[in-house]
Amino acid sequence: MSRVIFDIETLGFPLESFDQETQTYLLKFADTEEKIEDVKKNLNLHPLTAQILCVALYNPDTNQGKVFFQSDKKEEYYSEQNICHFVSGTENEILQKFWDVITKYDQFITFNGRSFDSPFLMLRSAVLGVQPTRNLMPYRYDSKIHCDLLEQLTFYQTTRRFSLDFYCKSFGIESPKAKGITGLDMRMLVDSKRYRDIAEYCFGDVIATAALFKRWNESLNFGNG
Repeated sequence: MSRVIFDIETLGFPLESFDQETQTYLLKFADTEEKIEDVKKNLNLHPLTAQILCVALYNPDTNQGKVFFQSDKKEEYYSEQNICHFVSGTENEILQKFWDVITKYDQFITFNGRSFDSPFLMLRSAVLGVQPTRNLMPYRYDSKIHCDLLEQLTFYQTTRRFSLDFYCKSFGIESPKAKGITGLDMRMLVDSKRYRDIAEYCFGDVIATAALFKRWNESLNFGNG
């Protein structure tokens, strides 16, 4: 079985970029400054109010990865030891390249991908007119096609959910957050034109997810994927 791990990074559009009617709708229940700031922060979470900055993919069997990321210039480079190939492009190009690659694999592995990455990729593609090539949301209770580790590690949300960082620390895996970057830093990184930092941070997430998948697959996978 060929398999790939993927992860995305997103960034909400500025609230002011929406027309006044839309702003009013988004702020409908935000009656304090704190709630307004929460609305602005949470724009990152929805494909109708945010863009995809980066998609990282990693094959845990071949130890090879690809990262497609937005940048203000065309660039292409390899990581140390040629483990990952980084390619910049527009959001449309990022999505097109993702859909081209994902068709080559039987199974895809994510962390919280059913609740976030997969619907985001599919809906964002629809908004931009990019044709998806796979259904990233197959039958939930069979991990043979889509193994969402957050669902597996919570036994389909019957136990408490934790962050990827928390699971990594609990299982003795190096966390991608150890380098001092989190998803909350995307606006600062874009404003500073640190596009490579975004791409490399996203790749760190799939490497950590791969290590977590290995632990789950060795001890908790009872023949389901």
